[in-house]
Amino acid sequence: MIRLAKEKDIQAILEITKACAISMISQGIYQWNEQYPNLPAFQKDIERNELYVLEIDAIICGCVVVSTLMDSEYKPVQWLTKNENNMYIHRLAIHPNMQGKGYAQQLMDFAEQFAIENNYTSIRLDTFSKNKRNQKFYELRGYKRLGDIYFPKQSEFPFYCYELVL
Repeated sequence: MIRLAKEKDIQAILEITKACAISMISQGIYQWNEQYPNLPAFQKDIERNELYVLEIDAIICGCVVVSTLMDSEYKPVQWLTKNENNMYIHRLAIHPNMQGKGYAQQLMDFAEQFAIENNYTSIRLDTFSKNKRNQKFYELRGYKRLGDIYFPKQSEFPFYCYELVL
């Protein structure tokens, strides 16, 4: 079941993203760290009704942010569509113990269906340049790789921006 996250879900969400960060770091992927994702980000997501969780047998095992806000880092990117009526995906995470079962696909199916039903022009997101698995995941879904952006608090390496025109 996918539903809007509630304040009481934040601890479980932080545990998932921390486990994901540890797992990625163990593979040499320095995408997430102790500074990101963080509690204030998830609190804002909940206030904006943009954070969704995936529950399996009443246990939260994943999350995704489906947002209309364009991060300032995205502004220089040469997007495929105009900067209006776009949806942004952030902080997609599945607990490492639950990965490989199609749950990330379910969350992306949900987000894409949400965008289609609400008449968005495109879906935009970014993923770390060293995270080949994520790049393949999005490219197989039809997302086109565009420009590079940087999040200095996260990594010296770029993040690749992707867009799916709907």
